Formats: sequence, structure tokens, C-alpha cells
Amino acid sequence: MVCALGASVCFGTATVLQAMAARTADAGGGDGEGSAFAVTLFLRAVRQWRYLAGLALDGLGFLLQIAALRSVPIYAVGAALASSLAVTAVVSARLLKVRLRGAEWGAVGVVCAGMALLGIASGTEGDRDGPPALGYAMLATALAVLVLALLGGRLPERGRPLALGLGAGFGFGVVEVSVRLIDSLAPSDLATNPATYALLVGGGAAFLSLTSALQRGSVTTATAGMVIGETIGPALVGVVWLGDRTREGLAWVAVLGFVVAVAGALALARFGEAPVDADRETIP
Repeated sequence: MVCALGASVCFGTATVLQAMAARTADAGGGDGEGSAFAVTLFLRAVRQWRYLAGLALDGLGFLLQIAALRSVPIYAVGAALASSLAVTAVVSARLLKVRLRGAEWGAVGVVCAGMALLGIASGTEGDRDGPPALGYAMLATALAVLVLALLGGRLPERGRPLALGLGAGFGFGVVEVSVRLIDSLAPSDLATNPATYALLVGGGAAFLSLTSALQRGSVTTATAGMVIGETIGPALVGVVWLGDRTREGLAWVAVLGFVVAVAGALALARFGEAPVDADRETIP
């Protein structure tokens, strides 16, 4: 559970650092639009220590996520990752001078309360491998998310952010489940395990889908879809097929904690991409 919360802190802080770098790069001169401008903005941002530090935190967070998924149920890890929005909100308030409303501070407290309940009630990692077809099902889901991301520009404008956000959530959920389905790191075993390819395709498709969602619509809508997709589905897979359980007699506490943590994260969905429009001064 400590690893899951550590991953949440890493991801939430990385989001703010990368937003700061992008904000400074955008203020570095030059106007434009389209893919060429986006590439130029990225190249300016990636030369800054804040952006590189954010990437390093993303890498550390992923390693902590893997460690957590090998020790505690998927439902606990998924809720912890969703709670990274609370970290982003708090760090944004400090570094980006974003003003949090009273309700948003309350949502941060709700997320913390939900994670505390999950920490009390969570059992150990499930002891089942799942049906043989589960790995192929994860790979099929990952490929579907990839197709959705590639065709995102053709989706109806009104529902596009939610659809792409849900797709990103499903992709990240595939990563969570696939980690549990990989038992051996021997090259020969990895090469023949469909979960290996599901993890790689699902992670890449999720980032592509989320990037498209954030570029093409409401950050709040896209992030809300992502939170739902990466928590509920994987949690059900863990309970139904992988044997994830709670401590004896505390199932209701785990359910309450999961619902409370996810609800708090949804209330903070606008921080899915650290808000940078509240104060437009250049960050030194």
C-alpha cells in the first residue's frame, strides 16, 4: 500500500512539474498552432529540468505501481492511482498558485479518507492466475483502445473527450491487470505471454488516447472518464478472476473506501492536467 501511495505522489507531482515546463516553454516566444507548433513546444519543454524531473518521477511511479500490484489487490492500487489527482491539486496550489475552492480542499480530504479506509481493509494480492483467455482478452482490449485513439479525431465532438478518456482509463487498467498476469520475467516466457504485449500496447494506447482527449476537449470530462475506466473494470477483474479479497469481515469497509476515494478523485477531475490558466505569469 505504501508503494501504491508512493506511485500516486510521483504521478501527481510529475504532472505539475511537466505543466510548469510546458508553461515556461509556451512563454519562451513564438505563436502557432497545429502539429508543428506542438512539436516545437515539446522540444522547448523537454530541455528543462522540470520536465525531465517529471519524466523521472513517472518512471519511479511506474516501478512503485508494479511493486504494489504484486502485493495488494488491484482495487486498492487503482484507487491510489486515481488519488494522484489530489496530489496534483495540492502541489498546483503551492507551485502554480492555483486557488483551490473550499469544496476542492474537501475533496482532497475525501480522497485521503477513502485511501485510509482501503488501507485498513485491503487484504493481500489474489492467489489465482485467472482463466487462460484473460491475457488474450487484455490484449484485445488494448488493441481496441489503440484503434479508438487513432480514430479519435473522427469521433463526434460532443462525446469525444469522454470516449477518449474512458479509452485511456481502460488502457491503464489493462496495464494493471497485465502486471498481475506476468509470473515469469524469463525472456522466453515473456515472449509467449499475451499479457506482455497487452501491457506494452495498453500503456502506449492509453497515453495516446489521453493526449488526444486533452487536446480535443474538456480536461475535466476526459479525466473523469479516465478515472472511471482505470478503477472499476480492473477492480472487478481482480475480484472475480484473480482472487483479490479484503481482510476478514471488512469487505464493506473496502467498498466504502473505494467509492469514497474514486468520488473524491472525480471531484478533482479538472486537475487531470495541472491547470495553468489561473495565473499566467511566467514561472522563473
